[in-house]
Amino acid sequence: MSTLAPWLQTSLENLLPRAGHAWLVQGSSGLGQYELSLALAQGWLCSAPTPQGACGQCASCHGIAVRVHADFRVLMPETELMERAWPLSEKAEKEIEDKKRKPSREIRVDALREMLDFCHMTRSGERGKVVLIYPAEQMNTVTANTLLKTLEEPPPDTRFILATSAAHELLPTIRSRCLVFTLNWPDTVSALAWLGEQSVPSAEAVALLRAAGGRAHDALAFFNDGLKAKDWAGLPKLLLRGEAGWLVDAAPAMVLSVLQKLCHDMQAVACGSTPRYFDATDLPQQTGLNTLSLWSRELMDSARTVDHPFNTGLLLQAWVSRAQRALNAA
Repeated sequence: MSTLAPWLQTSLENLLPRAGHAWLVQGSSGLGQYELSLALAQGWLCSAPTPQGACGQCASCHGIAVRVHADFRVLMPETELMERAWPLSEKAEKEIEDKKRKPSREIRVDALREMLDFCHMTRSGERGKVVLIYPAEQMNTVTANTLLKTLEEPPPDTRFILATSAAHELLPTIRSRCLVFTLNWPDTVSALAWLGEQSVPSAEAVALLRAAGGRAHDALAFFNDGLKAKDWAGLPKLLLRGEAGWLVDAAPAMVLSVLQKLCHDMQAVACGSTPRYFDATDLPQQTGLNTLSLWSRELMDSARTVDHPFNTGLLLQAWVSRAQRALNAA
């Protein structure tokens, strides 16, 4: 049976009986698009499905659990495949092992062409075939156009799930060929209850859920990565002194996201509003709104190149130094 968060379980039961060869599962980041889409694929392929989802016991469910189901394919950036323990293609694995290139952060057209070969193979079971594409916005232009042709003339007995937190970045023609399902935000009580079921202590859950902007799956990821409520609360004062603290061990995208949250909250306070991610008592002395607006624009500019292979140490040093100047500008 499914072990999804309650709000995702409700969405799963809504989606399972619906027809359609292509579904676009969309919503803000951190709402569980991947988890829901994987459970939906498992339910579609299960030999003994229930209205609540896959049985979790049959050969089909086991095949997905161990990443070897003959009628199921995932299309992800190679970095995402490796993080989620999905196998790379033999060609990609050899190229990366031989250091001919680094794992791709986008969905390569080679992977899509292999998927097309899979679509035209004879299915091994009685439930058809399923392709999961996540995050769908990571398809490059060539990959997206190749997929578009497939969605226009879908192969028989094959269903597609495109999961994304940035549907606006997909081609309009791709969106128009999919049925759309939008994830709803869970309420705070439900999110905290679920985090408690995942063994997150109550006090930590409240702070980390706030740090994640109400996104329960992101809050759980923070907890699993070792982030503590006291570390989050103390970060603004560390940056005020020009210290990176626990950000030293974080990926550039994570660092940038944290700085943007801090800048957002400082702007909110400067405008007389309530901060969203930090407690007001944890924020430094008020900074001028003009200074914060300039810092915010610089952070948005940095977001365009956050995946570029800059020197991580120098990049962090530059960002922390800029944060210190902004936070100390009275």
